Amino acid sequence: MTDQPLAGRTVIDLTTALAGPYATLLLAGLGATVIKVENPATGGDASRNNAPYVSRSGLSLVRREPGDMSVSMLVRGRNKLSVTLDLKNPRGHAVFADLVRDADVVVENYSPGVTRRLGIDYPAVRTLNPKIVYTSISGFGAQGGPGSGKAMDSIIQALSGVMMTAGEPDEGPVRFGLPVGDMLAPLFAVIGTVSALLQAEQTGEGQHVDVSMLGALTSLVACEPFDAFDAVGLPQRTGSMVPRLAPFGILPTADGHLALCAPTDAFAHGVLRAMGRADLIEDKRFRTRDERVRNADELHGLIREWCRTRPLAELLDALTAEGVPAAEVRDPHSAVRDPLVRAREEVVPVVHPRYGDVADLAATGVPIRFSASRAGFDRPAPALGEHNDQVYRERLGYSEREIADLAAESVI
Repeated sequence: MTDQPLAGRTVIDLTTALAGPYATLLLAGLGATVIKVENPATGGDASRNNAPYVSRSGLSLVRREPGDMSVSMLVRGRNKLSVTLDLKNPRGHAVFADLVRDADVVVENYSPGVTRRLGIDYPAVRTLNPKIVYTSISGFGAQGGPGSGKAMDSIIQALSGVMMTAGEPDEGPVRFGLPVGDMLAPLFAVIGTVSALLQAEQTGEGQHVDVSMLGALTSLVACEPFDAFDAVGLPQRTGSMVPRLAPFGILPTADGHLALCAPTDAFAHGVLRAMGRADLIEDKRFRTRDERVRNADELHGLIREWCRTRPLAELLDALTAEGVPAAEVRDPHSAVRDPLVRAREEVVPVVHPRYGDVADLAATGVPIRFSASRAGFDRPAPALGEHNDQVYRERLGYSEREIADLAAESVI
């Protein structure tokens, strides 16, 4: 695709696992040429060895053939070029220098200090290309922090406070089902990268973009004033219902669960009409928002009893007829097959580059629609080192002999 927003930009991708590769996946989906640098000595990106794998016959928990590829790589590797390169090898360092001289962006998610030891940190890269945008995604910031070790998603969730925002008040911490710590930082990293690219166009100077997983997730926790709730006696953890927005929450029905969001007077009164209890609209307990919050348990109890014995479809019909925001609670399998998100390519099918669509897999698209350009993925994930010749010979101009020598010395 040449009509994408980042077409013509080149990204050197030094990332592995999830946080970094998700950022570069989005950059690739926006049109950048992403060159994924993988260590030949370790088998490349760690996610290449994440079960399950897609085989000729479908999904498997073990790799049966060399061509089998992990679902993680099938999703995160789309639209990327894979080259192998040992950055610990002095000759590998020289090859890396050739890659970044004409690149626009470098993205890395090494532990703090690793890029400096390898001689590929921002100061080193900037001497090669002053206009480079160098984006670091780490657990605690590029310089690390007190006691900062390996940053795993659950560690970040635990430290951010998000685990204590869900669940019942008397329950233990609740881990968010999505790896939200791993997936939020890349979004900010892409925002920072694109912003720095725009500034570099004006100034001719690149810069270091530094995003931490802990900072990204904690910043979202701070968007909701939990400390203020606590100060005025509102519970921070409320389980399936949210008293401060009553009526608001998740309610069991005869055949599923209903999500209800009716914090305004108009919505709340619509709920009461849907229930056949319009007489309660002028009840002093439920007439205004403040009154409903003070009597939230009683109000939620009435709604829960109404929902408990009725089919979900009947409840939705009654609520939507009154203009009340309500929806069924879906499982992930159903959600990613919604015709709307499929039509908008926010969720897309993912296929194996050799075996095709043998596993009926759904994967993230680029959930941004442009009026005058395209975003999305048109190439499957690459095999390890699949684009060595294309990048090293066609892009960098290395001869076949030079490439053969680099391979013989295990540099690539």
